[in-house]
Amino acid sequence: MHGTIESAAKLDELRARATSLPLEQFDPGDPELFRTDTFWPYFDRLRREDPVHYCKDSMFGPYWSVTRYNDIMEIETNHSVFSSASALGGITIRDIDPDLRRESFISMDPPRHAAQRKTVAPMFTPTHLDNLALSIRERSAECLDNLPRGEVFDWVDRVSIELTTQMLAVLFDFPWEDRRKLTRWSDIATTIPGPDGLVATEDERQAELTECAGYFARLWKERIEQPPKSDLLSMMAHGAATRDMDAKNFLGNLILLIVGGNDTTRNTMSGSIYALSQHPEQYRKLRENPGLLDSFVPEVIRWQTPLAHMRRTALADFEFRGKQIKQGDKVVMWYVSGNRDEEAIEKPYDFIIDRARPRTHLSFGFGIHRCVGLRLAELQLKIIWEEILKRFDHIDVVGEPKRVYSSFVKGLETLPVKISA
Repeated sequence: MHGTIESAAKLDELRARATSLPLEQFDPGDPELFRTDTFWPYFDRLRREDPVHYCKDSMFGPYWSVTRYNDIMEIETNHSVFSSASALGGITIRDIDPDLRRESFISMDPPRHAAQRKTVAPMFTPTHLDNLALSIRERSAECLDNLPRGEVFDWVDRVSIELTTQMLAVLFDFPWEDRRKLTRWSDIATTIPGPDGLVATEDERQAELTECAGYFARLWKERIEQPPKSDLLSMMAHGAATRDMDAKNFLGNLILLIVGGNDTTRNTMSGSIYALSQHPEQYRKLRENPGLLDSFVPEVIRWQTPLAHMRRTALADFEFRGKQIKQGDKVVMWYVSGNRDEEAIEKPYDFIIDRARPRTHLSFGFGIHRCVGLRLAELQLKIIWEEILKRFDHIDVVGEPKRVYSSFVKGLETLPVKISA
């Protein structure tokens, strides 16, 4: 079913199920809800009626859903009870075979988490971002100048993927001609194997991730033998907390940085075009006042929410909002729901580019695991839109996007657009 686009009537029927289905049958983590963009009323109802909800049975096993903004922040900051550790299942709703789990700094608890994260943090300092901004602008300008006029093309492939992949290649100092491998590995890392997926089986997925590890191991060897440089791989190769990582930790951190640098920025770039197509009055406001980009960027990131959730595992029995969470239970924090919580965000379903407090959102997480590259993601989005506004009066979305079959990555696979000749 993933490959089909449903009729409007079918989508209305899918959404209507959320009001008639008993709460105990709710499975908000079903990827099909995200592929069809019909999950919103499920979370609306959970926030109202059952904000800490237990799903007994799903394709991912039993799990708790935390759906309100402030509750998510509370879980996110309680490290003594809620663990990110990969050994317990890590940060996504999907459980990975224990033999295939790969530790990364986002799937570590304090104090180990901080040392590995600190190794790559210099990449994202204001000074370093200033240095990167010039080349981001050059690449953005070249990409936009090469877009076709007067014909339909896929914005995701021609712009969102291309620019984020170029950025990743720069961050890793990765061979330029092979840069699309990074996109592939990012997609493989988060895909759900199946007949309509990128790979049919988990074995195929692991084979491609092993290829990724082998390729980076060769680059790693080169970096170790060279003086320290300012790319992510060299930082890790020479960093005290990361130079002696085992093979699983090495690949875990690579996948974290690839997915973090690829999926989030790619999906907000695509989401920004789609959001403005849905809100033409906001597009007009932006064209008339490009100074609104500073609030437009975080509003897009909230509105799109490129990663729908993060998961924790309970280290002990814990009562939360009147519910009894047991040791070992899986607890899913739904950022996508928190970002539509009326109690935390005024008119959360409206896309408002001059919102008074646009940074009130959960898209980057909260607390010690807050996205290390968030400033770079914002910078890329701001620059691409500065360059778009210089060139084009309007970019028209000419069909519905195809959405990713995933309840973790909330993204667009394709988005057909047209720029007038």
